[in-house]
Amino acid sequence: MRTSKAPFLTRVKESEQDKFAQQAVAKAQDAQWVKREAARQELGNWEQWRDLGEQIRQHVIRYLPDYLEEFADNVEKRGGHVFFAQTDDEAAQYIKQIAIEKKAKHVVKSKSMVTSEINLDPTLMTVPGLEVLETDLAEFILEEDDWDQPTHLVFPALHKNREQVRQVFEKKLGYKGDNDPQHMARFSRKVLRKHFLEADMGITGCNFAVADTGMINLVTNEGNADLAMCIPKTQVVVMGMERLVPTMKEAETMDNMLARSAVGQKLTSYLTYTAPRTGQESDGPDDFYVVILDNGRSNALGTVFEPILQCIRCASCLNVCPIYRHIGGHGYGSIYPGPVGSVLSPVLDGGYDDFGDLPYACSLCAACTATCPVKIPLHQLMIEHRRIMMDDQSQANLIDDTVMRVMGLGTGHSSLFRTALGVDHTMLTPISKKQPETAKNLFASDRHVEWMPFVFGGWTKVRDLPDPPKHGENFRSWFAHHKKEQQA
Repeated sequence: MRTSKAPFLTRVKESEQDKFAQQAVAKAQDAQWVKREAARQELGNWEQWRDLGEQIRQHVIRYLPDYLEEFADNVEKRGGHVFFAQTDDEAAQYIKQIAIEKKAKHVVKSKSMVTSEINLDPTLMTVPGLEVLETDLAEFILEEDDWDQPTHLVFPALHKNREQVRQVFEKKLGYKGDNDPQHMARFSRKVLRKHFLEADMGITGCNFAVADTGMINLVTNEGNADLAMCIPKTQVVVMGMERLVPTMKEAETMDNMLARSAVGQKLTSYLTYTAPRTGQESDGPDDFYVVILDNGRSNALGTVFEPILQCIRCASCLNVCPIYRHIGGHGYGSIYPGPVGSVLSPVLDGGYDDFGDLPYACSLCAACTATCPVKIPLHQLMIEHRRIMMDDQSQANLIDDTVMRVMGLGTGHSSLFRTALGVDHTMLTPISKKQPETAKNLFASDRHVEWMPFVFGGWTKVRDLPDPPKHGENFRSWFAHHKKEQQA
């Protein structure tokens, strides 16, 4: 799942230097806020919908083995094939073997995070003579740009501007036009349509799998997933094992919530349900395969992290996160960025060796929890990750741990805390710097601290610390004086 082997702080520094990506993320977050909230308000009673979405997802997870068995049985009754993959490699190798057995030469894929999770494209490309093409426009752009990594769950190419896209198309596809998005999209459509008509194998993800019918549900805006399902003779669906709903009734509910949370629409342009083709149908695949992936999801079952399996990949949490706004998707180093990735990546990875930094890439503002359509307590789960790393795995630095214990002792006793307030200004003033007040520096005083030792350095690495006020000017002194004035 890693997208970079660079250390976290190195990734963050590189992301901070990409000013266009920062501006693009900020613009997208602001625009999506307006669209998302308007769509939710139009639906009405949004908090009750959230309660219902949470109940549906929790119910499925509670009875996950039963629904998985029911879904698999119904797929097979329709003539399809089901494979349960415990690891990413098992899933990728199974799909590779299907491609070999079917002698596939042209594979078309629709957008799918889970296929990225199992590193499917590079695996398939080891088959001699096999061509793999991503057909989602954004994913297609990234593929043509030497398989650049996505930066967002819903808007993968958010970090690229139109001129960068034009240059990629010119270099790789011989495009001669300008950077007008309509012209480039029309060109892409022409290129992709040719590949659709040649395809002999299609691969899609799955938004929701309907247990009682054996059908899978895809929610898309471009129609490419429908073409990837209908034209090739072989279709492969890859789904996380938790992406189930009991019936079409629950699927309708979740589709309504997904569309509004992901892109601020009532429903997306294409809302498709598919299953193995019956004898009466004129289109659809001859062979239908469903790969159900665990790949660490069972690590969450029965633990405090179980709620992360409720996720429907709407990316609403990314669209409100101040950290994601600052560092973008590449800074996380995981195919799952943002708050959901900070919680999910260590769970799927089974530890904190690769993704132990991500739970700390959070201000704990709880905006992600507040917007999540299925009420995942994301910020609380990040706190739990931190607790496990610090307490259960004893990863705390001895000096930092000692400092924090002293801080806890000092702030836990009123007399010690009052003493600290009496000397904080005197202690910090010698290392503070004078700075004129500007729009970016609205401190109470004209001095600030840029460096502090030990654990306190975590604050000053990324922001300035205002110089504390004098003892007679701090809040407690002001409040005591103000209270006397009121009494008088």
